[in-house]
Amino acid sequence: MLADVDYAMAHDGTSVLTVNAFKEMEMEKVWDPSKIIIPFDHIAPANTETSATLQKEIREWVREQGIPNFYEIGEGICHQVLPENGFALPGKLVVGADSHSCTYGAFGAFATGVGATDMAEIFATGKLWFKVPESLRMTVEGCLEKGVHAKDLTLYLIGKTGIAGATYKAVEFYGNAISELSIAGRMTLCNMAIEMGAKTGIVPPDEKTFDFLKNRAASPYEPVYADPDAAYLEELTYDAEDIEPQVACPHQVDNVKPVEEVEGTHVDQVFIGTCTNGRLEDLEVAASILKGKKVAVRTIIIPASRTTLLAAIENGTMETLLNAGVTLATPGCGPCLGAHQGVLGEGEVCVSTANRNFKGRMGKDGFIYLASPATAAASALTGEITDPRII
Repeated sequence: MLADVDYAMAHDGTSVLTVNAFKEMEMEKVWDPSKIIIPFDHIAPANTETSATLQKEIREWVREQGIPNFYEIGEGICHQVLPENGFALPGKLVVGADSHSCTYGAFGAFATGVGATDMAEIFATGKLWFKVPESLRMTVEGCLEKGVHAKDLTLYLIGKTGIAGATYKAVEFYGNAISELSIAGRMTLCNMAIEMGAKTGIVPPDEKTFDFLKNRAASPYEPVYADPDAAYLEELTYDAEDIEPQVACPHQVDNVKPVEEVEGTHVDQVFIGTCTNGRLEDLEVAASILKGKKVAVRTIIIPASRTTLLAAIENGTMETLLNAGVTLATPGCGPCLGAHQGVLGEGEVCVSTANRNFKGRMGKDGFIYLASPATAAASALTGEITDPRII
């Protein structure tokens, strides 16, 4: 089907390719400057002269097109900036030139990632052809145990589903454990839907969603829900009480094990941040574990946005983290994509709160273990993978 896109996003890494394709199409003006969002987050600040020049060219193009929703270096990661500024809305079609654009499904949007050429088509016309995906229904009943977080739930589901188990499917999340998640937790869950192959992940909007969007929504919206008799390709049910802290081991996101099976693994670096777990509640969890203590290995903290950083400063979270010996970097993606601010050396091990642990992701010969901010912080204290429930 040919669909009208409500909001379109390309960051500093993908906007370059998108604009090049846009120009190759011999287009002069975007379809609607107010519906295009361009944050600089992936290599922010620029790490080379080449990056700086490419960013300069995009800034010039943004001014030429009169695009008002441009977010400079330091404003934060695209998948945090869009929700904070009210672009991730129930019932909207939000498309990003980034695979983790499915994050916005946490607000009941149909949100997905596309390539630069497809995004150029959207920039030009405001439309794109989509194959309507089949749906999977995942229900998680019960309540998460103390010390178990949204990231653990997410990794658990990916481990059960596999990296290709939901390929080109829309995954709808239901159950008490899902509704009890905070907005930040739902963003973590939907952010990693792509890691099971899904086209999108969706949490039905509720009062938590509407409260978050009060005085924030960039445009009127109308929630959309599945029909009571909706047909699903498959319906899967899990018990939240079966979930304990999880770790995704190198080099696949579905290589998931309970933390107790990898406890004691040596750690060289801990990284807490990214579009998966760089939000305020993630920093607060880390601070609650590190308070009054000192990290044993280099620990990099990168808030997901300037707003997050300011809030963490105002409530004392950042002071606690800095007193514990962490390194603070500019809000943005940081080392997640392996560009700068924490790339691994040969053979080094990192416990990361990011969403991918592929070989070469943070350095060609590094080893990445994905975990919750709690597990990451506990591991930072001991220098080895550690169950946060014992700290």
